[in-house]
Order: sequence, then structure tokens, then C-alpha cells
Amino acid sequence: QVQLVEYGGGLVQAGGSLRLSCAASTSSFFINAMGWYRQAPGKQRDLVARIYSTDSTNYADSVKGRFTISRDNAKNTVYLQMNSLKPEDTGVYYCNTEAVRQGATFAYWGQGTQVTVSS
Repeated sequence: QVQLVEYGGGLVQAGGSLRLSCAASTSSFFINAMGWYRQAPGKQRDLVARIYSTDSTNYADSVKGRFTISRDNAKNTVYLQMNSLKPEDTGVYYCNTEAVRQGATFAYWGQGTQVTVSS
């Protein structure tokens, strides 16, 4: 099993910054990719940013240049620094991980943390 605990989130004015973090707890899985997804009210859950164990990253077009994802492999923790926030960044942010064990890959989700950007 992999447990994800998220920190951060909250209410911020447009143009402000927030930092999210997510720690993965496991004793038997290799944590490959870690990422953040966002779900706005009435919309589907979409990828915001993802980082792999190799440190390669990908971002949604809407956040490029404003958000930065990073990770501490030793702590199995991923961070999302969000700058120049916009009201359309509002939503529940979910941490996600791809965990590998004995050649099989599993996806795990955090409980979600609310980010609200006021105009």
C-alpha cells in the first residue's frame, strides 16, 4: 500500500502564491511518477504537473511558466510551487503517484486539498 498525505492549499488573491506538498509513505513500492491533478467544480480531473524519478517533468499548458513541480526522492515527497495564481486555478488539487512493485504499476490518490483564488 501507498499512503499519500497532502499539505498546503487555501485561499489566496489573484497574483499570489501557494505551495502544495505531498508525501508518499510506503515500505515496498518504488515511487515512479508523482503529480498533481486539479478538479474544478463540475469539471473532470485534469493533470496539472507530473514529475518522474528521473526528474523529467510535464505540465499542463495553462500552468507553464507559473507552476513548478519538484520532488525529494529520499523523502518520496513532491512539491508544487504555484505563482501568479489566477481565479481559473481554483479547484481541488489531488496528489497522484505511480507506484511499482514486482513489475506491476499501481496508481494512488491523495484526499485532495482545496485551492481557491479570488479575483
